[in-house]
Amino acid sequence: MAKKYGAEPSQIALAWVLKRSPVMLPIPGTSKVAHLEQNVAAADISLSDEDFAALDAEGRKAFRSTP
Repeated sequence: MAKKYGAEPSQIALAWVLKRSPVMLPIPGTSKVAHLEQNVAAADISLSDEDFAALDAEGRKAFRSTP
């Protein structure tokens, strides 16, 4: 999915969190300026409802399969 949006996987994860709740704000840590810039750019990624649902479903499957 990251390729579809021309983004890094970490940016897609942040975009998912931002779309999930208007009152939840992720605060990712970083030690490199390039990563900070990527994190900020994630706010400009607008996931489609279908892609958001697909990511959410995959996350739920992974969570259920964790012992």
